[in-house]
Amino acid sequence: MKRLSIRLFISHLAVALVGGLVTGLLVRLLLPRLYDQASHGVGLGRGPGGGPGPGGQMWQLVAVSVDRALLIGVIAGVLLALVLGLLLSWRLLAPLRDMQRATRQLAAGDYRLEVARPGTAELAELADDVNALAGALATTDARRVRLISEVAHEMRTPLTVIDGYVEGMIDGVFVPDAERLGRISTEVRRIRRLADDLSTLSRVEEGRLELEMAEVDLAALVRRTAERFEPQFDEAGVRLHSLVTGKLMAHADADRLGQVVGNLLGNALRATRERTDGEVLLGIARTTEGGHPVARLTVTDNGVGLAPDELTKIFERFYRAPRARDTEGSGIGLTIARDIVRAHGGELTANSPGPGKGATLTLTLPLA
Repeated sequence: MKRLSIRLFISHLAVALVGGLVTGLLVRLLLPRLYDQASHGVGLGRGPGGGPGPGGQMWQLVAVSVDRALLIGVIAGVLLALVLGLLLSWRLLAPLRDMQRATRQLAAGDYRLEVARPGTAELAELADDVNALAGALATTDARRVRLISEVAHEMRTPLTVIDGYVEGMIDGVFVPDAERLGRISTEVRRIRRLADDLSTLSRVEEGRLELEMAEVDLAALVRRTAERFEPQFDEAGVRLHSLVTGKLMAHADADRLGQVVGNLLGNALRATRERTDGEVLLGIARTTEGGHPVARLTVTDNGVGLAPDELTKIFERFYRAPRARDTEGSGIGLTIARDIVRAHGGELTANSPGPGKGATLTLTLPLA
Protein backbone atom coordinates (compact mmCIF):
# COMPACT_ATOMS: atom_id res chain seq x y z
CA MET A 1 0.00 0.00 0.00
CA LYS A 2 3.02 2.30 0.24
CA ARG A 3 3.64 2.27 -3.53
CA LEU A 4 2.09 5.19 -5.39
CA SER A 5 1.08 2.99 -8.34
CA ILE A 6 -1.02 0.76 -6.07
CA ARG A 7 -2.62 3.76 -4.43
CA LEU A 8 -3.53 5.27 -7.79
CA PHE A 9 -4.96 1.95 -8.97
CA ILE A 10 -7.04 1.52 -5.81
CA SER A 11 -8.25 5.13 -6.03
CA HIS A 12 -9.56 4.55 -9.57
CA LEU A 13 -11.26 1.34 -8.45
CA ALA A 14 -12.77 3.03 -5.41
CA VAL A 15 -14.13 5.88 -7.55
CA ALA A 16 -15.76 3.38 -9.92
CA LEU A 17 -17.31 1.38 -7.06
CA VAL A 18 -18.60 4.42 -5.23
CA GLY A 19 -19.97 5.85 -8.46
CA GLY A 20 -21.77 2.59 -9.27
CA LEU A 21 -23.25 2.26 -5.77
CA VAL A 22 -24.45 5.86 -5.70
CA THR A 23 -25.96 5.48 -9.16
CA GLY A 24 -27.76 2.25 -8.20
CA LEU A 25 -29.10 3.75 -4.96
CA LEU A 26 -30.39 6.88 -6.66
CA VAL A 27 -32.02 4.88 -9.45
CA ARG A 28 -33.79 2.57 -7.01
CA LEU A 29 -35.00 5.55 -4.97
CA LEU A 30 -36.16 7.66 -7.90
CA LEU A 31 -37.38 4.97 -10.28
CA PRO A 32 -40.79 4.26 -8.59
CA ARG A 33 -41.75 7.93 -8.50
CA LEU A 34 -40.58 8.57 -12.03
CA TYR A 35 -42.38 5.46 -13.26
CA ASP A 36 -45.63 6.54 -11.62
CA GLN A 37 -45.37 10.00 -13.16
CA ALA A 38 -44.69 8.61 -16.62
CA SER A 39 -47.46 5.96 -16.48
CA HIS A 40 -50.13 8.20 -14.91
CA GLY A 41 -53.27 8.30 -17.01
CA VAL A 42 -52.45 5.28 -19.17
CA GLY A 43 -53.49 2.56 -16.73
CA LEU A 44 -50.00 1.12 -16.23
CA GLY A 45 -49.30 2.53 -12.78
CA ARG A 46 -48.40 0.42 -9.77
CA GLY A 47 -50.96 -0.77 -7.30
CA PRO A 48 -51.44 0.75 -3.84
CA GLY A 49 -48.22 0.48 -1.82
CA GLY A 50 -46.37 -0.70 -4.91
CA GLY A 51 -48.23 -4.02 -4.93
CA PRO A 52 -50.18 -5.77 -7.72
CA GLY A 53 -52.63 -3.61 -9.57
CA PRO A 54 -53.15 -2.19 -13.00
CA GLY A 55 -49.81 -2.37 -14.74
CA GLY A 56 -48.24 -4.16 -11.78
CA GLN A 57 -46.63 -6.80 -13.95
CA MET A 58 -45.24 -4.11 -16.22
CA TRP A 59 -43.67 -2.41 -13.18
CA GLN A 60 -42.07 -5.66 -12.07
CA LEU A 61 -40.54 -6.17 -15.50
CA VAL A 62 -39.19 -2.61 -15.55
CA ALA A 63 -37.72 -2.93 -12.05
CA VAL A 64 -36.00 -6.23 -12.84
CA SER A 65 -34.64 -4.88 -16.12
CA VAL A 66 -33.28 -1.77 -14.47
CA ASP A 67 -31.64 -3.80 -11.69
CA ARG A 68 -29.93 -6.05 -14.23
CA ALA A 69 -28.84 -3.07 -16.31
CA LEU A 70 -27.41 -1.39 -13.23
CA LEU A 71 -25.53 -4.52 -12.19
CA ILE A 72 -24.06 -4.96 -15.67
CA GLY A 73 -23.17 -1.25 -15.80
CA VAL A 74 -21.44 -1.35 -12.42
CA ILE A 75 -19.46 -4.47 -13.34
CA ALA A 76 -18.47 -2.95 -16.71
CA GLY A 77 -17.51 0.32 -15.01
CA VAL A 78 -15.35 -1.46 -12.43
CA LEU A 79 -13.59 -3.51 -15.11
CA LEU A 80 -13.01 -0.42 -17.21
CA ALA A 81 -11.72 1.42 -14.12
CA LEU A 82 -9.28 -1.45 -13.50
CA VAL A 83 -7.89 -1.22 -17.03
CA LEU A 84 -7.78 2.57 -17.12
CA GLY A 85 -6.33 2.68 -13.59
CA LEU A 86 -3.45 0.46 -14.66
CA LEU A 87 -2.79 2.43 -17.84
CA LEU A 88 -3.09 5.88 -16.28
CA SER A 89 -1.01 5.03 -13.20
CA TRP A 90 1.73 3.59 -15.42
CA ARG A 91 1.66 6.64 -17.70
CA LEU A 92 1.53 9.10 -14.81
CA LEU A 93 4.41 7.44 -12.98
CA ALA A 94 6.65 7.10 -16.04
CA PRO A 95 8.12 10.63 -15.62
CA LEU A 96 8.62 9.96 -11.92
CA ARG A 97 10.52 6.79 -12.76
CA ASP A 98 12.73 8.80 -15.13
CA MET A 99 13.44 11.30 -12.37
CA GLN A 100 14.15 8.46 -9.96
CA ARG A 101 16.75 7.07 -12.35
CA ALA A 102 18.18 10.56 -12.78
CA THR A 103 18.55 11.16 -9.04
CA ARG A 104 20.27 7.80 -8.68
CA GLN A 105 22.70 8.84 -11.41
CA LEU A 106 23.31 12.08 -9.55
CA ALA A 107 23.95 10.16 -6.33
CA ALA A 108 26.48 8.01 -8.24
CA GLY A 109 28.31 11.13 -9.43
CA ASP A 110 27.06 11.18 -13.04
CA TYR A 111 25.88 14.75 -13.69
CA ARG A 112 25.67 14.47 -17.48
CA LEU A 113 21.93 13.96 -17.73
CA GLU A 114 18.82 15.82 -18.76
CA VAL A 115 15.34 14.72 -17.76
CA ALA A 116 12.73 15.21 -20.47
CA ARG A 117 9.92 17.62 -19.58
CA PRO A 118 6.58 15.79 -19.27
CA GLY A 119 3.32 17.36 -20.41
CA THR A 120 2.01 17.86 -16.88
CA ALA A 121 2.91 21.34 -15.62
CA GLU A 122 3.82 20.26 -12.08
CA LEU A 123 5.97 17.36 -13.28
CA ALA A 124 7.59 19.60 -15.89
CA GLU A 125 8.60 22.01 -13.12
CA LEU A 126 9.99 19.09 -11.11
CA ALA A 127 11.98 17.94 -14.16
CA ASP A 128 13.39 21.47 -14.54
CA ASP A 129 14.43 21.42 -10.89
CA VAL A 130 16.19 18.06 -11.32
CA ASN A 131 18.02 19.36 -14.40
CA ALA A 132 19.00 22.52 -12.53
CA LEU A 133 20.27 20.40 -9.65
CA ALA A 134 22.34 18.30 -12.04
CA GLY A 135 23.85 21.45 -13.56
CA ALA A 136 24.65 22.91 -10.14
CA LEU A 137 26.27 19.67 -8.97
CA ALA A 138 28.28 19.44 -12.19
CA THR A 139 29.52 22.99 -11.67
CA THR A 140 30.40 22.30 -8.04
CA ASP A 141 32.24 19.11 -8.96
CA ALA A 142 34.17 20.90 -11.70
CA ARG A 143 35.12 23.63 -9.24
CA ARG A 144 36.27 20.99 -6.75
CA VAL A 145 38.46 19.27 -9.35
CA ARG A 146 39.84 22.61 -10.51
CA LEU A 147 40.53 23.65 -6.92
CA ILE A 148 42.52 20.48 -6.27
CA SER A 149 44.55 21.09 -9.42
CA GLU A 150 45.12 24.74 -8.53
CA VAL A 151 46.17 23.95 -4.96
CA ALA A 152 48.59 21.32 -6.23
CA HIS A 153 50.03 23.85 -8.67
CA GLU A 154 50.37 26.54 -6.01
CA MET A 155 52.14 24.16 -3.62
CA ARG A 156 54.45 22.68 -6.25
CA THR A 157 56.67 25.78 -6.59
CA PRO A 158 57.54 26.34 -2.90
CA LEU A 159 57.96 22.61 -2.33
CA THR A 160 60.32 22.41 -5.32
CA VAL A 161 62.37 25.29 -3.94
CA ILE A 162 62.53 23.72 -0.48
CA ASP A 163 63.43 20.32 -1.92
CA GLY A 164 66.15 21.81 -4.08
CA TYR A 165 67.81 23.65 -1.19
CA VAL A 166 67.55 20.68 1.18
CA GLU A 167 69.00 18.24 -1.35
CA GLY A 168 71.79 20.70 -2.16
CA MET A 169 72.66 20.97 1.53
CA ILE A 170 72.59 17.19 1.96
CA ASP A 171 74.91 16.75 -1.04
CA GLY A 172 77.20 19.51 0.18
CA VAL A 173 76.49 21.74 -2.82
CA PHE A 174 74.94 24.49 -0.64
CA VAL A 175 76.14 25.72 2.68
CA PRO A 176 73.27 25.92 5.20
CA ASP A 177 73.87 29.58 5.86
CA ALA A 178 71.34 32.17 7.04
CA GLU A 179 70.48 33.32 3.51
CA ARG A 180 69.50 29.90 2.20
CA LEU A 181 67.71 28.92 5.40
CA GLY A 182 65.86 32.24 5.18
CA ARG A 183 64.68 31.34 1.65
CA ILE A 184 63.44 28.00 2.89
CA SER A 185 61.63 29.75 5.73
CA THR A 186 60.01 32.13 3.23
CA GLU A 187 58.65 29.22 1.18
CA VAL A 188 57.39 27.48 4.33
CA ARG A 189 55.52 30.64 5.33
CA ARG A 190 54.05 30.80 1.85
CA ILE A 191 52.70 27.27 2.20
CA ARG A 192 51.34 28.07 5.66
CA ARG A 193 49.66 31.22 4.33
CA LEU A 194 48.12 29.21 1.50
CA ALA A 195 46.78 26.65 3.99
CA ASP A 196 45.30 29.41 6.18
CA ASP A 197 43.68 31.12 3.19
CA LEU A 198 42.23 27.84 1.93
CA SER A 199 40.79 27.15 5.37
CA THR A 200 39.17 30.60 5.45
CA LEU A 201 37.86 30.21 1.91
CA SER A 202 36.36 26.84 2.78
CA ARG A 203 34.54 28.25 5.80
CA VAL A 204 33.24 31.20 3.78
CA GLU A 205 31.92 29.12 0.88
CA GLU A 206 30.33 26.59 3.22
CA GLY A 207 28.66 29.34 5.24
CA ARG A 208 30.68 28.45 8.35
CA LEU A 209 32.56 31.73 8.64
CA GLU A 210 31.94 33.09 12.12
CA LEU A 211 31.53 36.85 12.23
CA GLU A 212 31.86 38.70 15.53
CA MET A 213 29.46 41.51 14.75
CA ALA A 214 29.63 44.78 16.70
CA GLU A 215 29.32 48.51 16.18
CA VAL A 216 32.43 49.51 14.23
CA ASP A 217 33.73 52.90 13.08
CA LEU A 218 34.71 52.06 9.51
CA ALA A 219 36.64 55.28 9.04
CA ALA A 220 38.83 54.57 12.08
CA LEU A 221 39.31 50.96 10.95
CA VAL A 222 40.49 52.10 7.50
CA ARG A 223 42.84 54.66 9.03
CA ARG A 224 44.43 52.02 11.30
CA THR A 225 44.89 49.62 8.39
CA ALA A 226 46.46 52.32 6.23
CA GLU A 227 48.91 53.23 9.02
CA ARG A 228 49.88 49.59 9.35
CA PHE A 229 50.72 49.40 5.63
CA GLU A 230 52.59 52.71 5.40
CA PRO A 231 56.04 51.16 6.08
CA GLN A 232 55.56 48.70 3.21
CA PHE A 233 54.56 51.50 0.83
CA ASP A 234 57.51 53.62 1.92
CA GLU A 235 59.91 50.72 1.39
CA ALA A 236 58.54 50.10 -2.12
CA GLY A 237 58.63 53.81 -2.99
CA VAL A 238 54.87 53.96 -3.58
CA ARG A 239 52.94 56.94 -2.27
CA LEU A 240 49.80 56.14 -0.27
CA HIS A 241 47.25 58.94 -0.06
CA SER A 242 44.51 58.43 2.51
CA LEU A 243 41.31 60.51 2.36
CA VAL A 244 39.51 59.24 5.44
CA THR A 245 37.73 61.62 7.81
CA GLY A 246 34.82 61.65 10.24
CA LYS A 247 32.98 58.60 11.60
CA LEU A 248 31.07 55.91 9.71
CA MET A 249 29.34 53.47 12.06
CA ALA A 250 28.37 50.03 10.83
CA HIS A 251 27.40 46.68 12.32
CA ALA A 252 30.34 44.50 11.24
CA ASP A 253 33.25 42.27 12.17
CA ALA A 254 36.21 44.66 12.58
CA ASP A 255 38.89 41.98 12.19
CA ARG A 256 37.41 40.54 8.99
CA LEU A 257 36.90 43.96 7.41
CA GLY A 258 40.44 44.93 8.41
CA GLN A 259 41.57 41.79 6.57
CA VAL A 260 39.62 42.90 3.49
CA VAL A 261 41.04 46.45 3.49
CA GLY A 262 44.54 45.05 4.01
CA ASN A 263 44.10 42.73 1.06
CA LEU A 264 42.98 45.59 -1.19
CA LEU A 265 45.97 47.71 -0.16
CA GLY A 266 48.35 44.77 -0.63
CA ASN A 267 47.06 44.15 -4.15
CA ALA A 268 47.34 47.84 -5.02
CA LEU A 269 50.93 47.87 -3.73
CA ARG A 270 51.92 44.88 -5.87
CA ALA A 271 50.28 46.50 -8.91
CA THR A 272 52.24 49.76 -8.56
CA ARG A 273 55.61 48.93 -7.01
CA GLU A 274 57.33 48.50 -10.41
CA ARG A 275 56.47 52.10 -11.31
CA THR A 276 58.73 54.98 -10.31
CA ASP A 277 55.69 57.18 -9.79
CA GLY A 278 53.46 54.57 -8.13
CA GLU A 279 50.51 56.02 -6.24
CA VAL A 280 47.56 54.54 -4.35
CA LEU A 281 44.57 56.58 -3.24
CA LEU A 282 42.47 55.22 -0.36
CA GLY A 283 39.16 56.86 0.44
CA ILE A 284 35.88 56.11 2.20
CA ALA A 285 32.71 58.19 2.27
CA ARG A 286 29.03 57.97 3.15
CA THR A 287 26.57 57.70 0.26
CA THR A 288 23.15 56.28 -0.57
CA GLU A 289 22.10 53.25 -2.59
CA GLY A 290 18.47 52.30 -3.08
CA GLY A 291 17.45 54.82 -0.46
CA HIS A 292 19.67 53.23 2.19
CA PRO A 293 22.90 54.70 3.64
CA VAL A 294 26.08 52.85 2.71
CA ALA A 295 29.81 53.33 3.12
CA ARG A 296 31.78 53.31 -0.12
CA LEU A 297 35.48 52.55 0.15
CA THR A 298 37.70 52.90 -2.92
CA VAL A 299 41.30 51.85 -3.49
CA THR A 300 42.63 53.40 -6.70
CA ASP A 301 46.11 52.79 -8.11
CA ASN A 302 48.01 53.79 -11.24
CA GLY A 303 49.54 50.34 -11.69
CA VAL A 304 49.29 47.57 -14.26
CA GLY A 305 45.54 47.91 -14.74
CA LEU A 306 43.02 45.30 -15.87
CA ALA A 307 41.57 44.19 -19.19
CA PRO A 308 37.74 44.21 -19.44
CA ASP A 309 37.50 40.43 -19.09
CA GLU A 310 39.67 40.52 -15.94
CA LEU A 311 37.29 42.72 -13.93
CA THR A 312 35.45 39.63 -12.69
CA LYS A 313 38.23 37.06 -13.12
CA ILE A 314 40.37 38.67 -10.42
CA PHE A 315 37.82 37.45 -7.87
CA GLU A 316 38.24 33.84 -9.01
CA ARG A 317 40.41 31.49 -7.00
CA PHE A 318 44.13 31.55 -7.88
CA TYR A 319 43.66 34.02 -10.73
CA ARG A 320 46.44 36.55 -11.22
CA ALA A 321 46.52 39.16 -13.95
CA PRO A 322 49.26 38.23 -16.46
CA ARG A 323 50.93 41.63 -16.03
CA ALA A 324 51.09 41.24 -12.26
CA ARG A 325 52.18 37.67 -11.73
CA ASP A 326 54.58 37.22 -8.85
CA THR A 327 55.39 34.75 -6.14
CA GLU A 328 53.62 36.65 -3.37
CA GLY A 329 50.20 35.89 -2.03
CA SER A 330 48.06 32.78 -2.34
CA GLY A 331 45.99 33.98 -5.29
CA ILE A 332 42.71 33.70 -3.37
CA GLY A 333 42.87 36.88 -1.31
CA LEU A 334 40.33 38.77 -3.40
CA THR A 335 38.06 35.73 -3.46
CA ILE A 336 38.03 35.66 0.33
CA ALA A 337 37.65 39.45 0.52
CA ARG A 338 34.59 39.47 -1.72
CA ASP A 339 32.95 36.62 0.20
CA ILE A 340 33.59 38.38 3.53
CA VAL A 341 32.06 41.59 2.18
CA ARG A 342 29.03 39.70 0.89
CA ALA A 343 28.64 38.03 4.28
CA HIS A 344 28.24 41.57 5.63
CA GLY A 345 25.55 42.36 3.05
CA GLY A 346 27.89 44.44 0.90
CA GLU A 347 29.64 44.06 -2.45
CA LEU A 348 33.17 44.30 -3.84
CA THR A 349 33.72 45.26 -7.49
CA ALA A 350 36.60 46.24 -9.77
CA ASN A 351 36.95 48.84 -12.49
CA SER A 352 39.81 49.80 -14.78
CA PRO A 353 40.33 52.02 -17.85
CA GLY A 354 42.49 49.25 -19.29
CA PRO A 355 45.92 47.60 -19.06
CA GLY A 356 48.61 49.96 -17.85
CA LYS A 357 46.07 52.56 -16.68
CA GLY A 358 45.53 51.50 -13.10
CA ALA A 359 42.46 50.07 -11.41
CA THR A 360 39.89 50.89 -8.75
CA LEU A 361 38.38 48.41 -6.31
CA THR A 362 35.17 49.58 -4.70
CA LEU A 363 33.70 48.18 -1.49
CA THR A 364 30.15 49.10 -0.46
CA LEU A 365 28.81 48.21 2.97
CA PRO A 366 25.48 49.02 4.69
CA LEU A 367 25.72 51.52 7.51
CA ALA A 368 23.99 51.23 10.86
